Amino acid sequence: MREVLVSVGEASGDLHGAAFVAALRARAPGVTVCGLGGARMAAEGVTLLEPPGRMSVMGFVEVLGTIPHHWRLLRRVEQKLARGDVGLVVVMDYPGFNMRVAAAARRHGVPVLYYITPQVWAWGAGRLPKLAALVARAAVILPFEADLLRSHGIDATFVGHPLLDRMGELPTREEARASLGIATDRRVLALFPGSRRQEIERHLEPFVATAQQLQRQDPGLEVVVSVAPEITLGNDRCPYPQVHDASWTVLRAADAALCKSGTTTLEAAVAECPLIVAYKTSAWTYAIARRVVQIPRIGLVNVVAGREVATEFVQDAVTAEGMAAALAPLLADTPARRAMVQALGEVKARLGSPGASARAAGIALELLGG
Repeated sequence: MREVLVSVGEASGDLHGAAFVAALRARAPGVTVCGLGGARMAAEGVTLLEPPGRMSVMGFVEVLGTIPHHWRLLRRVEQKLARGDVGLVVVMDYPGFNMRVAAAARRHGVPVLYYITPQVWAWGAGRLPKLAALVARAAVILPFEADLLRSHGIDATFVGHPLLDRMGELPTREEARASLGIATDRRVLALFPGSRRQEIERHLEPFVATAQQLQRQDPGLEVVVSVAPEITLGNDRCPYPQVHDASWTVLRAADAALCKSGTTTLEAAVAECPLIVAYKTSAWTYAIARRVVQIPRIGLVNVVAGREVATEFVQDAVTAEGMAAALAPLLADTPARRAMVQALGEVKARLGSPGASARAAGIALELLGG
């Protein structure tokens, strides 16, 4: 069987990429996998073409500084494809780079599976014709994506959300608090400022200020900060305990969470942790986004729900006063909190059933002919 090349672009992609590779090898133990990813993919035996941790970036403007590095990576991928050893390319999310990887694969006659497709329903609908021309199959993780892609001639299958594959990792509230050293009777706020340094730079200060304001109202409130494995925040910027690479534990321990917009909002839904959503970027990126984003909500939990389940704070609205006021009723046993927990359960049900990685691996093996 020819080699599989897998390309992801950031921490969440590395997590899903590792799960995909594990599922692929469970079905085809002899398969060889190379590609671009992080430490988790390396731990699954993927031969990385680039050391982990150097690709992730956010925003329309911020990405400009990484273009030379990305072109070097693309040349490396192209050289790998030219040798003729690769029988399938699997790209995951990160469309600015991975669409070019898909184009390189097409030039060399290698089929492409796009697993976790670009969010063309939010912005970048112009990518749909190109996506149709480049990919052999698409494995989508949100329930409404398959119909949209099929309407543009793309062979798309809804495989469910890969977060559901990790539900076995969910501890009970008591187990989560015990592992973090938090008493069962304390109120707990979780902060998720982001996994990328640029996100943290913009979110950490207002997130910490929000927590401090809530602590002035409730001195017994405990605060924990969830951070990516490679991130360490100084005590001068973050006076709270930092928990690395354990978002499920933090969400299960918390009464409520303040989350940067992104996959974490769906993790909160699966963990049934009430939340609010915040997002702040550069002025230029925000100005561009206002012109191209086609949906009224940015939080994935709200996009899946089709309504605002979690209050959103965007750009100048990211203030300690506003966010603290929205979080306060979620930290106690209130009608607002109970209603949100019920709504999060509905979102979780819409994400499908566990087995996304295995279903995507099955599609990959069909394309490999094995």
